[in-house]
Amino acid sequence: MSLQAPYGTWESPLGAADTVEGAIQFSSLVFDGIDLYWIEGRPSEGGRQVLVRRDSHGSIADLIPTSANARTRVHEYGGAPMSAGNGRVVWSEFSTQRLHELRHGNSVAITPEPSRPAAERYADGRFLSDGRMVCVRETHPEQGEAVNELVTVDLATGQTTAIAGGRDFYAAPRPDAAEDRIAWLEWDHPNMPWDGTTLKVGTLSGNEIIEVTEVAGGPEESVLDPQWAPDGSLVFISDRTGYWNLYRWNGAGVVPVLNQDNDFANPAWIFGRSAFGFLSGGRILTGFWEDGSHHLAIIGPDGSMVRLTDDLSIHDFITTDRNHTAWFIGAGPQTPSGLFQIDTDTGETTVLKANPLPVAPEYTYRPRPITFPTGDGEVSHAVFYPPANPDYTAPEGEQPPLIVQVHGGPTSHVYPTVSSNYLYWTTRGFAVVDVNYRGSTAYGREYRNRLQGNWGLVDVEDCLAAARYLADHGEVDENRLVITGGSAGGFTTLAALAFGDAFSAGASYYGVADLELLAKHTHKFESSYLSGLASTDPEVLRKRSPLYSADQIDVPVILFQGLEDRVVPPEQAEMIATALKVRGVPHAHVVYEGEDHGFRQAKNIVHSLETELAFYGRVFGFVPAGDLPALNLAGQDG
Repeated sequence: MSLQAPYGTWESPLGAADTVEGAIQFSSLVFDGIDLYWIEGRPSEGGRQVLVRRDSHGSIADLIPTSANARTRVHEYGGAPMSAGNGRVVWSEFSTQRLHELRHGNSVAITPEPSRPAAERYADGRFLSDGRMVCVRETHPEQGEAVNELVTVDLATGQTTAIAGGRDFYAAPRPDAAEDRIAWLEWDHPNMPWDGTTLKVGTLSGNEIIEVTEVAGGPEESVLDPQWAPDGSLVFISDRTGYWNLYRWNGAGVVPVLNQDNDFANPAWIFGRSAFGFLSGGRILTGFWEDGSHHLAIIGPDGSMVRLTDDLSIHDFITTDRNHTAWFIGAGPQTPSGLFQIDTDTGETTVLKANPLPVAPEYTYRPRPITFPTGDGEVSHAVFYPPANPDYTAPEGEQPPLIVQVHGGPTSHVYPTVSSNYLYWTTRGFAVVDVNYRGSTAYGREYRNRLQGNWGLVDVEDCLAAARYLADHGEVDENRLVITGGSAGGFTTLAALAFGDAFSAGASYYGVADLELLAKHTHKFESSYLSGLASTDPEVLRKRSPLYSADQIDVPVILFQGLEDRVVPPEQAEMIATALKVRGVPHAHVVYEGEDHGFRQAKNIVHSLETELAFYGRVFGFVPAGDLPALNLAGQDG
């Protein structure tokens, strides 16, 4: 028989430590024709990224020494730190950013020690037919902006040679060994890769690229994920029709593989994400977004598409054996994230390795995608996670407090998933809504561009609209609405508190408080991002910045910040904390040594989660279950 207790006070079977205990973040799948390789991010090992292999016999093992960390800092967000092929494995070592190779079980540095620590960084590599590698290199001089190039790397000597340069950014060097061709992407400020990129193809002759052809793209066309097909054509993704669809270049021209009003790709925040892979008989395995979830499909050589059915809502890093077997990283509303294998002939899906379901099934929620009205007569989207705990019921007439979750990016998106972070809240009697505000991806370029010039406006408006929609429908308590987010989501959190009146409190994780300061101090990849999202006008940036409107924040705020953050430097949190202190607004400023942009260490993830729960208890005047950290809210009496 269930106990009656107020929402938020329920005792949960899931502790904060359980959310990271044994948790793995999977990424960067590579199949070298024999073995399957991937990267595992492990909070329990201080956020270390480990290179893992599954051999042809099905045995899974770590490959790199326990002291190694396979992570690159190119674009700061990294991605694709590892390359595997021709029986060789190379990765970027996080501590030095030098390339290392696994030789007879030992880690051997390949590239030379730079003149300054981490001054030369490498990512997104592929092996060439002559044994060299081609990859992206990012060089950081003592003064001025970083320089990005495509380079070849002689694995025997470590010598690097630039083969393409002069543009602000490069990505996806993809060699075609059969004809010594190479494809790649390049773009310039102020564009981000989802705004406009150019796809080029050339012939690699020694240490230079000749006979270069511009295949697709430009300042207003986003091209992603070029891959050479078995027949020698080049397949890629472009949003030239308003949605990221697949196209093929055969040397003479570009033709659509399939055109429909769905996005077939994700935003290229990191290197190495693959949205499709080749199968036998001219078929392509791909995925597409529809109604907020991701679906697998096979496109035939005639352009027909057959959906594959599973219970997942995301299929990422798709890779194939070019026959009938494929692998991807997936997750679903009732399925924790993991590494999956699928036989595309039979549809049989196998879990190779996955995170465990952190609670018994009866404690899981049933996430529900919602579409709701917002400003300008438009609609926005979100995923709603209601409270779920069979051990408790709430007092009659009580509605749960709502946590409005704001994703980062802001050019990103969310989807229905079983998440230990969400379960931490829902099993305690909180409701959560994760908002795909205008500007999010997976809904086409027009929806994505709604944020252009409007960051701090439409995202705030949509988060407020999501909360009011749920309150108006009697699903949450309109007087107990809080908002939280990290990075760009932290900015929206602070902006919603400064420019809106719906929320009772906010929790910002490494959020932006001063847009003008962000424009001056952020890294190269995002240094012009703000000009499209908001403005280049200092007056507009100050008007949109929560820091300059901190006098309008009258509700409690908690700030979490990593002291090594290079994307949103710690001074952003310090300044907003000072502004709140001056006005006597209840707040807490929690910092973590050794953390950068996004917490990776288990102890800090646990502490921040428990402290956030204690904060909401103080705000709403109830005592959450469990032994939580002591919390001092500066500016609050008692």
